[in-house]
Amino acid sequence: MMYMDLLMVLMGLIILILGVLIGVAFLTLLERKVLGYIQIRKGPNKVGIIGILQPFSDGIKLFTKEQTYPMFSNYYSYYFSPVISFILSLMVWMLIPYYFNMISFNLGFLFFLCCTSLGVYTVMVAGWSSNSNYSLLGSLRAVAQTISYEVSLSLIFLSSIIMVMDFNICFFSKYQEYIWFIIFMIPLSLCLFSSMLAETNRTPYDFAEGESELVSGFNIEYSSGGFALIFLAEYSSILFMSMMFVITYLGGYDLTLFFYLKTSFLSFMFVWVRGTLPRYHYDKLMYLAWKTYLPISLNYLLFYLGMTIMLYK
Repeated sequence: MMYMDLLMVLMGLIILILGVLIGVAFLTLLERKVLGYIQIRKGPNKVGIIGILQPFSDGIKLFTKEQTYPMFSNYYSYYFSPVISFILSLMVWMLIPYYFNMISFNLGFLFFLCCTSLGVYTVMVAGWSSNSNYSLLGSLRAVAQTISYEVSLSLIFLSSIIMVMDFNICFFSKYQEYIWFIIFMIPLSLCLFSSMLAETNRTPYDFAEGESELVSGFNIEYSSGGFALIFLAEYSSILFMSMMFVITYLGGYDLTLFFYLKTSFLSFMFVWVRGTLPRYHYDKLMYLAWKTYLPISLNYLLFYLGMTIMLYK
């Protein structure tokens, strides 16, 4: 019986990973189409019906291209850091409580914070191992940015956790049956969305790949499969962050069409922001993290802590 249970869990995880990869493929297509219409042009529309097979042809092209690597790179670190980055971004999806998967994390939020923190190392190693000045600069900026925003991100999540008094993701839907957390946590939810953009290195905080000054940042030396894996890891984390926002502020987790529509809308917001806003200045980014978001999240944390103590008394 135990082996059958393990087999079921394994099958569930494989289905989940396949679903995430297909979701990532269509998220890239959505981004290219939306950016196309924002810039008053058509996105990809030749491959398949209205360009629906474009992500798959791109994937095949990237993974079949010749893998090049710099002569003076630290080969093993250079080769494996995108792979580990991709594995980490998929590992986080395990804590989403799919009912057929029979996995329920009691400390789901801690697992999420640990995995996102480990993602910093892959970016750092990817930039360093190429042995190129530009990629090293890009990785240093990306690491500084990610670490800065992780502090405020975890404090903002802590406010929601204090309201529920549990790290388990399943409980968030129970506590939001009558009212969504976003209604009385609007400032925090806006800070969270902004921190998510910074955490996933998206516009207007995409300093890791500032083309004008860093020529694509830490992944400049990557081609074919390595580049594709970094790309997949980024878009997988965008989808996951959208889902976490919905879980914490927009009604929790439930397997309904409305839940997936909310997640899709949040992912669309990432693209919308990219098509609308110019890149931020780097010192302004750090100022925003340490002098704005950190005090706001700390103050709200103390406020909700006091509120919870009053309610539990």
